[in-house]
Amino acid sequence: MTEQKQRPIKKILLLILIPVLLILIGVAAYASYLTNTAKEVVENSQHKLSSRSLEEKSKLRVEKVDPRVDNISVLFIGVDASSDEMVSGSTRSDALILATFNEKEKSVKMVSIPRDSRVELVGRDRMDKITHAHAYGDIEMTVDTVEKLFNVPVDYYARLNFDAFIQIIDALDGIEIDVPFAIVEQDSHRKKNAIKIDEGLQTLTGEQALAYARTRKYDGDLERGHRQQEILKAVINKLLSFKSVSKYSDVMKSIGENLTTNMSFDEMLAFHDYAYEGSNIDIEMLTLNGKAARIDELYYYILDEENLEEAKTKLRQHLTLEEPIENNATNFKESSSDIE
Repeated sequence: MTEQKQRPIKKILLLILIPVLLILIGVAAYASYLTNTAKEVVENSQHKLSSRSLEEKSKLRVEKVDPRVDNISVLFIGVDASSDEMVSGSTRSDALILATFNEKEKSVKMVSIPRDSRVELVGRDRMDKITHAHAYGDIEMTVDTVEKLFNVPVDYYARLNFDAFIQIIDALDGIEIDVPFAIVEQDSHRKKNAIKIDEGLQTLTGEQALAYARTRKYDGDLERGHRQQEILKAVINKLLSFKSVSKYSDVMKSIGENLTTNMSFDEMLAFHDYAYEGSNIDIEMLTLNGKAARIDELYYYILDEENLEEAKTKLRQHLTLEEPIENNATNFKESSSDIE
């Protein structure tokens, strides 16, 4: 079994949950404003980036953006850790998704960055796995490294504990999925054969949705991607079907201590406009192609340069960045990682 297959399967959660995190928070914030539940959650989750100015502006921006009127970008960071462990920067990121939001089109483009991608870690001036940026330099190094990789500003970030996935789906009273085949899988605690799902139309709990998203023994990676998109759509539709303020409060409470962000409550309210589009939101997933390689006996994912440039161009165009952004290269060491 390859190292890639041995990674903690919880990282898959982020590919399903994180693309709608801000949309979810925007709706919940709007719906439960009078209860102050959403506001309290967001205020307790605040962490400003120490490397930025008082305006909390990306170094690649001339002026601070306003999500109510500007196109913005958000980096979603997923860590497989408890809420207490998330306070420390010693944990590695298990999933990274950079998303751009076009305010006029109400569209979203997202690129998932493989955790073993070999990139320059900003602040360490060396080539290493991008997952190690969080271990070495917490959120700041992770944000700076992603900005360097794509040459686009990262305006905001949201770091989420994977434990929230199951809790959020359970707070939504499950999601409805037409399961194409019977499934027997391990649960989130890796207990074998603990989850059983029948074929046909089912209302899946959080644990069952996780098993449905992560299984790969019944089909291939391409089909697994389709299943993740199916869950994503089901979460959005279920979320937008609720009329009760108390239900949104339950969802927000399930996020609770699992969220860290530099986006204010008022800025999150701007995402109500995206949520209003519901299932009509134009969401495009970009893929970073590459190949596996071993350097100094460590596994890496080597990104395809041409494909990476295509992704950069699409993200820049979606943000309507007219001119190339200054992003000077630095010297780095061609050395192996001291973290596996």
